[in-house]
Amino acid sequence: MLEMMFSRGTGGLPPAAPIDFATLRLPSSPNAHLAAPPGATAERHENVPPLPVPPDAAWAVLRTLGNGMERVWTMAEWPEIRQAQWVARTRWMNFPDLINAQIVELPGGSGLFLYSRSLIGYSDMGVNAARVAAWRAAFDAALARAR
Repeated sequence: MLEMMFSRGTGGLPPAAPIDFATLRLPSSPNAHLAAPPGATAERHENVPPLPVPPDAAWAVLRTLGNGMERVWTMAEWPEIRQAQWVARTRWMNFPDLINAQIVELPGGSGLFLYSRSLIGYSDMGVNAARVAAWRAAFDAALARAR
């Protein structure tokens, strides 16, 4: 755990791995937040309305989402499933939080999964929910600019 806290960027973290959102089970602790398309999974905190754009267009925007965000580093991308993973480090204690996002094809467009979770601690005081809201807003704005 100390290596996670004293490392910078992606250092000290477990290897990046994609998430299977179809089988994901959220932790019982209040230190994670999942936004997902309606009906895509029973395990979610909020619905993300379908996106009226093709999956490849949404993926192009998603890939750049963490660029320029303070204390955020890209860990990995899996283009074949349109999923990416980032680490965001907290300002005060350098705690690492992981963010996974995926674009899926839906009838007439795309769906967005956005999952943020803490690696250290039981509660996050709403940080992951706030992050998901901020990333959704950034994604929506970038998608609007790309059209």
